[in-house]
Amino acid sequence: MPQNSLLMSAITACRTKLNAFIRGRTAVREDADDILQDVTYKLMQVEQPVENVAAWLFRAARNEMTDRARKKRELPLADFFGGSEENDFPEDELAETLFGVPQTPEDEYLKTLLWEELEEALAELPDAQREVFEKTELLGYSYNELAEESGSSVQTLLSRKHKAVLFLRTRLRNLYDEITG
Repeated sequence: MPQNSLLMSAITACRTKLNAFIRGRTAVREDADDILQDVTYKLMQVEQPVENVAAWLFRAARNEMTDRARKKRELPLADFFGGSEENDFPEDELAETLFGVPQTPEDEYLKTLLWEELEEALAELPDAQREVFEKTELLGYSYNELAEESGSSVQTLLSRKHKAVLFLRTRLRNLYDEITG
């Protein structure tokens, strides 16, 4: 029973950020809610102990979104932006670091460093690109919600985000290489 209590505490701690992460990559709010519920349920079914619950949840959510997108024969937005799997930018690891619960002082330091670099990189973007990136990736807006709020078409928002992602990927690649190299 204490293990289950610790698990629920860990899930609760990262639920808001995980939900925003999923909603930023899912066009339909109900799908995002389903994915969050499925991933949480799958975690409860895991028989072996999970050391980093937040990292496990983010990875499982990304896998679930990819599986659903393949079933619908649609490309998920992350695949649209990505290249081959070998050269793909390690968004999983960055998301886990940015939104996960730090397990050590080193994890906490790395998280702080990444947030500072991300904020600096976002400040270098044109306002329109920064806004669409922040609202879809960090605040959990769907493209339809943002289109309604801003008056821009979904296609325009996708284009702006595409440009922002390409810039951020290039800008943050050096930091990632320094950390992992």
